[in-house]
Amino acid sequence: MTNLLILPILIPLFTAVILMFISKYVKVQRGISVVSTLATVAASLVLINKIHRNGIQTIELGSWKAPFGIILVSDMLSALLVTTTSIITLIVLLYSIKSIGIDRERFYFYPVVQFLLVGVNGAFTTGDIFNLFVFFEVMLMSSYVLLVLGGTKAQLREGIKYILVNVISSALFVITVAYLYSVLGTLNMADISRKISEVNQPGIITAIAVLFLVVFGLKGAIFPLYFWLPGSYYAPPTPVLALFGALLTKVGIYSITRTYTLFFPHDIGYTHEILGVLSILTIVFGCIGAIAYWDVKKIIIYNIIIAVGVILFGVSTMNPDALEGSVYYLVHDMIIKAALFLLVGVMIKITGTTDLKKMGGLIKEYPWLGWTFLVAAFSLAGIPPLSGFIGKLMILRGSFSEEAYLGAGVILASSLLVLYSVIKIFLNGIWGTPKEYNGITKGHARYLWMTSAVLVVLAVFYGLGAEALRPLFSQAAEVLMDPDLYIDAVLKE
Repeated sequence: MTNLLILPILIPLFTAVILMFISKYVKVQRGISVVSTLATVAASLVLINKIHRNGIQTIELGSWKAPFGIILVSDMLSALLVTTTSIITLIVLLYSIKSIGIDRERFYFYPVVQFLLVGVNGAFTTGDIFNLFVFFEVMLMSSYVLLVLGGTKAQLREGIKYILVNVISSALFVITVAYLYSVLGTLNMADISRKISEVNQPGIITAIAVLFLVVFGLKGAIFPLYFWLPGSYYAPPTPVLALFGALLTKVGIYSITRTYTLFFPHDIGYTHEILGVLSILTIVFGCIGAIAYWDVKKIIIYNIIIAVGVILFGVSTMNPDALEGSVYYLVHDMIIKAALFLLVGVMIKITGTTDLKKMGGLIKEYPWLGWTFLVAAFSLAGIPPLSGFIGKLMILRGSFSEEAYLGAGVILASSLLVLYSVIKIFLNGIWGTPKEYNGITKGHARYLWMTSAVLVVLAVFYGLGAEALRPLFSQAAEVLMDPDLYIDAVLKE
């Protein structure tokens, strides 16, 4: 049981290797993928329980003591994100069975999804800054394959842009880590935090903090570095889009949150102020995109960018309430974005179009789809008592107590614009005048809807059960507010 925290990385890794050897047997691949991801979910739930009872868990790979060896660290924040990631991947796999198409399934779709899970879970769990880069690369290489799988013209065009941006970002990541190592002589994240507090953050440390913001900002799609995201996420099929939208930007957000609370809490007047300003601009430009488009996929894609700004604004205040709200909202956003992308995918399958102006009247034939979408839309916009409301409320409370009124005002205004953007989909695509559609059969649509609806139900329970879950999120925010808890658990002083 001591090695429990490595299971959410090892299970998908071994599964991916096995699946690569049986690529011809699609039905067997489906079964193994689903069972393995269920096992990953189970392992991560047990891990949350263990951390809640016993505190932060660490494992020293190769039995090398910290800070010299590679350490995996699971605190409540990383365990919550690993669990959410595994659940979303499981639902997307079930959805893919009847959605992704046999050609893509035959060309290593399932093993690549498992490799993506290895990268994302590894990034959330590592306690070593260079290993974070390694897991980033595992995640990115898997996403390159998923982005171009199927080989349509749009996918290949966007794939080139996506790879170029990430190659530059990865090179910058290595350079930044090298700078950090040259100043501090360590790669262990707890040790870095301890040594930075000893050198008292001179100018070079501030420069490194800004470089990290650029590196992770590119991955997490913060203003003005989100330019690649709308096109790249638009190209792949719905299940891949759901995985990307729910998981990839969140790894960037997690990395900014972890480094800015662990490494750079000593001089927040400069670095965190930059983060706050960029977060506000991210929300503003995300809102402009979300209300400007009449394309269902584009509307939800721009809503990813808005959420990135909201979460990081909470982090920039360094207030306990806002940080807890950011953690809560991060998990909410992963679940609800995956649900919305899958529901929009059902609409596209039925109508054969992504253009809202060519849709209408889906509520007549598919009432279950319409009402589920409405609940998901309300949750995204933060209508009480749904999960989006609670996270935003805590971020706003923290922002007001830090007198960050501009950011709080922008977040409040963005809620209305988010609601407008998703209700536009409901009124034009689901309500409106019924049209003739020659898409998938009703049974096929119902299967896709049922898998998507699991995530919407999960989001509703997540909102209604907020009080019961509060101790977990308080525990996650506590480590972000007090880096010594993390340092002591890793370095065992």
